[in-house]
Amino acid sequence: MSLSTQILLGLAGGIACGLFFGEQVAFLHWLGDAFVLLLQMTVLPYVLVSMIAALGQLDRRQALLLARSAGVFFLLLWALGLGLALALPLAFPAWQSASFFSQNLVQQAHSIDFLSLYIPANPFRSLADNVVPAVVLFSIAVGLALIGSSRRESVVVPLTALTEVLSQIAGFVIRLAPIGLFAIAGHAAGTMDLSQARALQVYMLSYAALALIAAFWILPGLVLALTPFRYRDVMGRARAALITSFATGNLFVVLPILAESAKQAVMEAEVARRDDSAVAMVDAVVPTSFNFPSVAKLLTLSFIPFAGWFTGFDLGPGQLPALLASGFMSFFGSTVVAVPFLLDLFRIPGDVFSMFLLADNLVGSRFGALLASVHTITITLLTAAMVAGLVRVRWRALARLAGVSLLLVVTALLGIRLGFEAMGDDYQQYHRFVGLDFAGPTVPARVLDKAPDPLPPVDPGATVLERISARGRLRVGYRTDSLPWVFRNQEGRLVGFDAAMAHRLASDLHVSLEFVRTEPGAMAELLNSGYLDLAVSGIAVTPERLLQVAFTTPVVEETLAFVVPDHRRDDFTSWRHLRTLHGLRLAVPPAPYYRRKIARELPQAKLVEIATPRAFFRSGAAFDGLAFGAKSGSAWSLVYPSFSVAVPQPDPLSVPLAYAVARDANRWRSFLDAWLELKRADRSIEQLEEHWILGKPDEERRPPRWSILRNVLGVGAGGTRGEGGDVRGG
Repeated sequence: MSLSTQILLGLAGGIACGLFFGEQVAFLHWLGDAFVLLLQMTVLPYVLVSMIAALGQLDRRQALLLARSAGVFFLLLWALGLGLALALPLAFPAWQSASFFSQNLVQQAHSIDFLSLYIPANPFRSLADNVVPAVVLFSIAVGLALIGSSRRESVVVPLTALTEVLSQIAGFVIRLAPIGLFAIAGHAAGTMDLSQARALQVYMLSYAALALIAAFWILPGLVLALTPFRYRDVMGRARAALITSFATGNLFVVLPILAESAKQAVMEAEVARRDDSAVAMVDAVVPTSFNFPSVAKLLTLSFIPFAGWFTGFDLGPGQLPALLASGFMSFFGSTVVAVPFLLDLFRIPGDVFSMFLLADNLVGSRFGALLASVHTITITLLTAAMVAGLVRVRWRALARLAGVSLLLVVTALLGIRLGFEAMGDDYQQYHRFVGLDFAGPTVPARVLDKAPDPLPPVDPGATVLERISARGRLRVGYRTDSLPWVFRNQEGRLVGFDAAMAHRLASDLHVSLEFVRTEPGAMAELLNSGYLDLAVSGIAVTPERLLQVAFTTPVVEETLAFVVPDHRRDDFTSWRHLRTLHGLRLAVPPAPYYRRKIARELPQAKLVEIATPRAFFRSGAAFDGLAFGAKSGSAWSLVYPSFSVAVPQPDPLSVPLAYAVARDANRWRSFLDAWLELKRADRSIEQLEEHWILGKPDEERRPPRWSILRNVLGVGAGGTRGEGGDVRGG
């Protein structure tokens, strides 16, 4: 049985094992990780040694020819990769989208330190930290220095022998691939979150389709149209390496095997007879190509427009040049660094980065590693043929390749789009939001639509804490239309961040809870009369309100933002650009302090006060935007997904939100301040922010992953991670 057949059987067995046993096979990741580490063991030494030896044995003419030949084909393949990345959005169906709040909305974009990435100030540190680009630059410098050295043979000969030894070790490790890949596939199939996979199916199917078209048709077709190599020279000899790279999702670990496959193809196609330096070119090009963006890496750039489409932050045509330029440069480094950088750059909520990691694990890394392997073989064979003078442009073959490739790409992407549009809109964020429920301790609670008239008498000599204890209830005032702080979920229950905090406060006081719906103008009177103990609902601290009531220390920080129609988002991301827009008509909440701040920043805008944000969303085109908090605005955009949140940069304006108490309730306020510190210390506030504002799922309440053993055969079906299941909304 051939090695590639054994690998395929190992993959199939691992998938079957994972689907059958589910999360019970999570322990297999130890075996899979051990296999990957064994593969990685020789790679960085191989890159260092092989590049120095390969470049060191060239003369100056051959080195210049290598640089010129490889450079031409790198440019060609980069253009191809960027073109595929721009084409992928053709697959996006016309769905509504929105997202929970993300810190990316308010944070400044980060920059990538390309100097540290590519210049090895300390080559030994670069080796220890696995900074591959810096190691490659060091190897190139040493190899080029050897070209003019009279004693280069004393260095090149032992390094060449060491390269062969490292290749033999890699070949031995690859024989363990059936076992290692069984473990990797079993762990992935047993622990993968299927519901998240379904949410990403548009991107994953599109990426996989383009990767397969490029790997099995476009790139091999280029080699066939320009050189005397055959299809089996490109794809057949490296079959085991291609399968291994696909299964592990790692190009790095198969570089030595790809180099050996390319050498065999060069020698058997008699390219080496034409110019014996062609074999040495292979050892130079393979590790070098790893450190430049491949077609697969550039195809990953398509995740940025996908993330914009998915979250409702679509990229406009004017942003595409910036995406190509910044994306191309950032992908000289790791995609794990580049993707967050680009999300920050285009102000796309950063929480979708977790979606990228999932999509990359399921599809991107595997199909990308396969495509990157074919890219490496393609650039190597094209360069070897160019060095040997065997590149011939067959225009008819190239035209046929271009025509069929375009047809395949457009057909695949439009087919995916039409298929998903036929299945209907997949917008789920509204249901996720209104389906949120309490994930922590609660107490018995009742809700009053309004305060009684007249108000019941209050003992003026008792403190707030004494009145709460005597009453047996904590009485909390709240305002309507205050998402995500206090609102009614699909079950009609009053929930939200502040509602959850009120439940925890009542629990710590050992009393029940009473919510009272309060009009904004009546809040101060109800607090100072002693009827209300506390007022919540994301209340911003302002000088005007401080004159009427007292506030606790800030519970959370809001950031001034603008809620705008999706197509206007780019107009509101910069204060400088906003000042150039004339005739702006902005809705503002009843908070004179922040209204004056907006007026100072945008003196040309007309500000119109509205009583509730719902009036803005129902006003049609009466306003250009709503000045609001970024967290609150994000929650409203889940209900009205045709609107987006934009935070103007630089220097976003912070807005502290706190709880209001009676003006003279000093002991009660001190108690609440200390209690809030306790809730910060035990991470309660952080957990509630993740649940109500960031929309992160509660892992402890998530049921075990589906498996044949549990869900079909019923073995162990009674076990769950915790009480409860998925929260639902409507």
